[in-house]
Amino acid sequence: MNENTDVVVIGGGYAGVMAANRLTQRADVTVTLINPRPTFVERIRLHQLVAGSDDAVVEYRKVLGKEVRLVVDTAARIDATGRSVELATGGTVRYDYLVYAVGSGSAAPRVPGATEHAYPLGGLEEAERLRSVLAAAPATAAVTVVGAGPSGIETAAELAEEGRAVTLVCGGALGPYLHPRGRRSVAGRLARLGVTVLDGPGTKVTGVTHDAVRLADGRDLPSDVTVWTVGFGVPDLAARSGLSTDAVGRLLTDETLTSVDDERIVAGGDSAAPSDLPFRMSCQAAGPLGAHAADTVLHRIAGERPEPIALGFVGQCISLGRRGGIFQFAHRNDTAMRFHVGGRAGAKLKQLVCWGTVKQLVDEAHKPGSLSWAWAKDDTREQALRALRDETPVAR
Repeated sequence: MNENTDVVVIGGGYAGVMAANRLTQRADVTVTLINPRPTFVERIRLHQLVAGSDDAVVEYRKVLGKEVRLVVDTAARIDATGRSVELATGGTVRYDYLVYAVGSGSAAPRVPGATEHAYPLGGLEEAERLRSVLAAAPATAAVTVVGAGPSGIETAAELAEEGRAVTLVCGGALGPYLHPRGRRSVAGRLARLGVTVLDGPGTKVTGVTHDAVRLADGRDLPSDVTVWTVGFGVPDLAARSGLSTDAVGRLLTDETLTSVDDERIVAGGDSAAPSDLPFRMSCQAAGPLGAHAADTVLHRIAGERPEPIALGFVGQCISLGRRGGIFQFAHRNDTAMRFHVGGRAGAKLKQLVCWGTVKQLVDEAHKPGSLSWAWAKDDTREQALRALRDETPVAR
């Protein structure tokens, strides 16, 4: 009889749930998922929660395999030497292998006044707080959304569709990822919704007060509610646990997603930095990275050599209210191409993506290991890795 192997997954987002479900395909593997909340959060629907069109949560019993033990707690520290996770409540969970999938959240604002007066949107509790603030604000309140990535664009569009007076402050280009043709499509939709878009170099925010936003060009914008969607950060659990991280705090791994410090620790999702060349933080990458993390652990348990990650992107989808959206197609190396689908068709594609990400988790829960991850490989990654190795000084 094979000896039982205990695998702990920290983080119950897209990557963590995928990894946990996939690991249960072996009967001799016991899987424990540690997550601070008792429900799964659909982060790609948080803007809908803010506007009141969705609650952005799914019960774990719907997406998590019945063999997975759920521990609702926060991981306070990883003891790599003792192979255990210390919990915030004071207990510990031992492991033979650990999947580090703590995800990402709002980056700490560095603009004066933003921490005190702006409302971030990187997590469930932040979105719920913002929803309450907006519910208490008059319908005529001036709402300023800072940041013109997908979260900022989606939030601005969703609130404008609900009748709010919204200004979107880009701090640069609108939708930096988008191809110029896609950007024009998004700008047109936002204009029809009544969103005032401020873009260009002078629109960088330099200060936030309780009723205004100051721009680099000297303008002061009246703002009763300021929404902050500028950038993502990751929890500092790895760094606090003495593990090697990149400059942002993601766990440094090799191309199999194995920690550079400990082959018993594997990372997946937004908190992984393979070869210090991380993929874009997104649910598009989280699912495959979570699956690959699980496969790496299963290979090691079986005494096999893990495979390097092979992941290419297909694009970026952004909702523009409930009746509009855009699917920006991309090359495999995650750079936008000319082709996009907009309008109602774009909205339907976005809805399909939101539905599909959860369905993938459900499918893997019902039949672990059944999903075939036939994503396109980015052939340019190996070139980038070679260039990175050539730039890295050799110790003498």
